[in-house]
Amino acid sequence: MSNPGTQRLINGEAGAALDPGDRGLRYGDGVFETLAIVDGAPALLEPHLERLENGCLRLGFDAPSRPTFLADIGQLSLPRFGLLRLTCTRGPGGRGYQPPASPAVNRIVEVSEAPARPAAWWRDGVKVRHCATHLAVQPRLAGIKHLNRLEQVLARAEWTDPEVAEGLMTTPDGRLVEATASNLIIDDGDKLIVPDTRNAGVDGIMQAALLDRAIVRGIRHEHRFIASRSVDSSLGVMLCNSLIGVWPVRSIDGRDARWPDRVRELQAIVNEERLALSPEVLGTP
Repeated sequence: MSNPGTQRLINGEAGAALDPGDRGLRYGDGVFETLAIVDGAPALLEPHLERLENGCLRLGFDAPSRPTFLADIGQLSLPRFGLLRLTCTRGPGGRGYQPPASPAVNRIVEVSEAPARPAAWWRDGVKVRHCATHLAVQPRLAGIKHLNRLEQVLARAEWTDPEVAEGLMTTPDGRLVEATASNLIIDDGDKLIVPDTRNAGVDGIMQAALLDRAIVRGIRHEHRFIASRSVDSSLGVMLCNSLIGVWPVRSIDGRDARWPDRVRELQAIVNEERLALSPEVLGTP
């Protein structure tokens, strides 16, 4: 049964059903975006729509137009704070993997309540662990938010401790890429480092927004491959995504991590611009 706080439109219609033969259901053939609703409006909407359009292009079908998505969003009653999810699938396509020549793309727009998380995770940092489940190396899918999240599902199933907020994910050759539901920003005390996502992982919207603002403030950063074994107590690690903003990491696999020098500065950007569902933005510090 759906959460009573959830609103959903399928192709602009409330109460519509998705064809069981939809390729998004059968094969994960589609893309999605999850946005924070802040002050009754989707935060960072333009870059999310851009990534969704790029994802559809990479998969080989046209995304619904922006005016179409905006019209769908306009039909819904957006809460002051909450979540907005936009999903595109290639639509129904019959049996077999071969995509239809002229896909009937489906779009789904959903609004739901904001999740509750401990304010201490922003203030004092979070505990994380390394996951045994690896990210597959696949350059053709790297960067986009496609619907096939089985690697993340298996990784998240590796722990049940509510004190552990996230799991770090690597490629089979040991390169650190991201966490199960967030991106990484690493602080070496001189600059910010973000993992290279040319072969695996998702290009983060919040991550990119923070780096853009860091440049304006004279903070240097670089994209590069990062060996998981090189992330030790000498480096500050931060998690970020479009819902949480920024969390500092205080321990990895039970060992204390260095406090990131720039975390308060990045959190202040999120709070001042009201980009995510942080305690300060929600008014529940």
